[in-house]
Amino acid sequence: MQIPKSLPEFYTGSPVDAPDLRYRSAFLDDLWDTLEAKHVLLTAPRRTGKTSIMDHLRAFPKSGYAVVYENVQDLDHPAEFFAALLSRFYDEHPKVFRDTLGKSWDLVKIALGKIKEIGISEFKVALRESDPDWRAKWKLHGERFLQQVRKHDTPILLIVDELPDMLLNLKGGDPELLREFLAWFRTQRQNPKPKQDKVRWLIGGSVNLSSTLDSVGMVDLINDLEDVPLPVLTVEEVMDFVSTMLTERGVGLDPGVPARLAARLGRPIPLFMQMITQDLYRRWKKRERALGVADVDAAFADLVISNAARDKLQHYYSRIARYYDGSKVSAAHTLLSRLSLSDGGLSRSRLLQDFEQILAAEGVAWPAHQRKQQFNQLLRDLENDFYVAEITADQFDFASGILKSWWKKYYA
Repeated sequence: MQIPKSLPEFYTGSPVDAPDLRYRSAFLDDLWDTLEAKHVLLTAPRRTGKTSIMDHLRAFPKSGYAVVYENVQDLDHPAEFFAALLSRFYDEHPKVFRDTLGKSWDLVKIALGKIKEIGISEFKVALRESDPDWRAKWKLHGERFLQQVRKHDTPILLIVDELPDMLLNLKGGDPELLREFLAWFRTQRQNPKPKQDKVRWLIGGSVNLSSTLDSVGMVDLINDLEDVPLPVLTVEEVMDFVSTMLTERGVGLDPGVPARLAARLGRPIPLFMQMITQDLYRRWKKRERALGVADVDAAFADLVISNAARDKLQHYYSRIARYYDGSKVSAAHTLLSRLSLSDGGLSRSRLLQDFEQILAAEGVAWPAHQRKQQFNQLLRDLENDFYVAEITADQFDFASGILKSWWKKYYA
């Protein structure tokens, strides 16, 4: 059977190419509408499609925006933040860059001259060489950058991905610089007001930014951002994806296959939805017979122990030590282990009881109100970070069926 050219391949390791992005049209329209008047905080756990959304904004900009994207997760200083943005702007929109910055900002003129004269490969290297005090003057250069782009007719959408990681790097290196940067950044977003600004910010994060800053008393410095969570794919969308990707490749399916796959996924992580569906296609190609629900269960069992999934799933375990503080690290690991052993999840009261036992074993002698407060915060973070979901009133379980099976096998 000839596979339709319009049918995309499986995306099992990279963001979805913008033309192949499905089930997000209404969300993208709403996001552009929001950006008309506000700066946005786009939140979504890793592997759930945030970068694919950002790539779509870059590929199909609206309202004349020049879109600049930069991932800042490895940066640890505001000066590097602006150097990276400027460099990316230069790479992605050289004409707009030269018109907005290259004609009237002496520092940029010097950097452009260095690139032309001695062939420096990265614009940010040329910037640093143009001003030996670049790091110390980050506020001055940041303000000049924004002043210059605001003078141009072209509106600029600056997409900053994984900002929470950069803020954690700052927190570990210089907490006072973290506060200084956040306060400065908030002022720049509010003056001028977004509706009158030629610059729009879209901040992305795979971890809960509010919790990251709440732990250091700085959550008020991001409360001007419009919080826009990426919607979870619905059961109907998962079933449509499975049915379309398989039947249009000539695969015979028992009627219950799409529903079984959706049920096993739980709250779907698109990466694993793609991987499972691809595995079913490969199973069919080996024997070319109709697939049944037993094939879905076998594909899930194989994925849990596969090398392809191991590295991607390991992230969910190891990231807790980076993003959770103090006793919450061991508490999160222990509660998730106990949930992985349950048939249908555990009640809030049972999880609170387990949490208090963990604290007692570690010699943490908080008063009762603080124990409950810390527990509620931990449970909220586990929900926001896609580990758990409230499946019924006050009953919690793993959000992802694959993650639950994997955690049970390797860490329970």
